[in-house]
Amino acid sequence: MILSAKKILELNQKYNLVENLSEREKSNPEGVGLDLRAGEVFTIEGEGFLGESERKTPQAKKIADIKDGDKEVAIKPGQFVLVKTIEKVNLPPEKIIIEPGLAPSFLMADAHPRSTLQRAGIYFRGTKTDPGYSGELTFAMANLGPSNFRLELGARFVNIVFHVVVGDLSRAYQGQWQGGRVSADKKEQQN
Repeated sequence: MILSAKKILELNQKYNLVENLSEREKSNPEGVGLDLRAGEVFTIEGEGFLGESERKTPQAKKIADIKDGDKEVAIKPGQFVLVKTIEKVNLPPEKIIIEPGLAPSFLMADAHPRSTLQRAGIYFRGTKTDPGYSGELTFAMANLGPSNFRLELGARFVNIVFHVVVGDLSRAYQGQWQGGRVSADKKEQQN
């Protein structure tokens, strides 16, 4: 079951599912998701590794931050960046009441690009967000088009859609990306 934007806002009052929502999303959201805004942009440097039990991400180098007064970033053809949201998502680790009369359920979220990105040649890579995750979200964007692309910080670039999870979990998310971390400083054991 996918939740409407109106239902998400209703649940947000009780469960604080999304912090720092824009006034537009609070008062006039569209459809079944909420738009989130670009807050920080990073490039990556160095080597990455994914093994059976260890991993290492390339270092994330911040190139723009709305909190520092940065206004926009240019993404050149062929360039890859990570973009972190202004908003913080808080998916409860326990079942919650979605609708009176329905059994309590877990919530998870899926991320989708705003269509302007693909129309401008920008490849967006989103992911699911599991019950129990709390923090800002980080997404990958690459300019696969022939033209420069400018991303204004504070612009709505991703839409998250909330889903009800059927059944029980073996455990809620407790991973190392909790809290909005963008990269690992060194090789680490995977949880």
